[in-house]
Amino acid sequence: MSNHDHSAHGRGGPGHGHHAHDHGTPVGWEELGPYLESGAEVHTPVYEQATGWLRELLTAADGGPGPDDVRRVLDIGSGPGVATCILAQAFPAAEVVAVDPTEGLLERARARADRLGLGDRIRTHAAEVPDGLDALDGADLIWSSNALHHIGDQRGVVAALAGHLRPGGVLAIAEGGLAPRFLPRDIGIGRPGLQSRLDAVAEEWFTQMRSALPGAEGAVEDWPAFLADAGLRTPRTRSFLLDLPAPLSTAARDYVLSRTGRAMEAYGDQLDEDDLTTLSRLNDRHDAAGLARRPDAFLLAVQTVHMAFAAPRSEVGRGGGR
Repeated sequence: MSNHDHSAHGRGGPGHGHHAHDHGTPVGWEELGPYLESGAEVHTPVYEQATGWLRELLTAADGGPGPDDVRRVLDIGSGPGVATCILAQAFPAAEVVAVDPTEGLLERARARADRLGLGDRIRTHAAEVPDGLDALDGADLIWSSNALHHIGDQRGVVAALAGHLRPGGVLAIAEGGLAPRFLPRDIGIGRPGLQSRLDAVAEEWFTQMRSALPGAEGAVEDWPAFLADAGLRTPRTRSFLLDLPAPLSTAARDYVLSRTGRAMEAYGDQLDEDDLTTLSRLNDRHDAAGLARRPDAFLLAVQTVHMAFAAPRSEVGRGGGR
């Protein structure tokens, strides 16, 4: 459930991906560990809502494991393991495997699991996706959050993940939603509407990032269709709200500051002088108008999750499923 916000592109909650590049430059995921971990912690309410929803769907489904019968979970693109641990708590009978290509982030995942008393049920697997998945056995639940958009062939990676599901298992993909909002339209400095302009620049950044990926495909980003094309059943989509009103906690405020700081690094050169000046002031911890001191700063975001079921055991082997 690795919703860790690896970049400032504004595509929902935090995530961590593979083969990720920032305009052709490999992203230093290990160096981003503290940022990814703190961002994922701030988004914990979203993960808890999403795992609750998945438990409900597994309870109501026929031919697959009930939520307390889930024995194996894969967290694809797990990063520092915040969501991995939430998955372990939501599915208490399961072994949960954090899958990520960055060993430094997996070290964080192992340390977190040990701190929470989950070390005996959580293990890690260093692998790129999808090529490094062959060593993994099947799973009752596969989760991936904001990682698959860093794969050039998104349809292909969904099919590869679906191939690792056990009968009746679930593939859940957190991708898309609404970009986070953290300030009013008019913040008293600079031109009103800064956040909307940042979103527009972020979308262009994201488009360039996607086009630079190896094997990038120009397919419509229809995640339910990807799930159906992979042979999975009854795709469903639901969005989850992160609503942290003003005044923000210290942790949430630090996350917003880190996010806007990364926005300056990623595409500050694409902003006009006035907006860049305003963004610089917002990131200045000593400025009374900055995010560190503003009483009106909030955090409002939406993460969308798409899921579908593998064919039940009763159909496997007679042409009805994988």
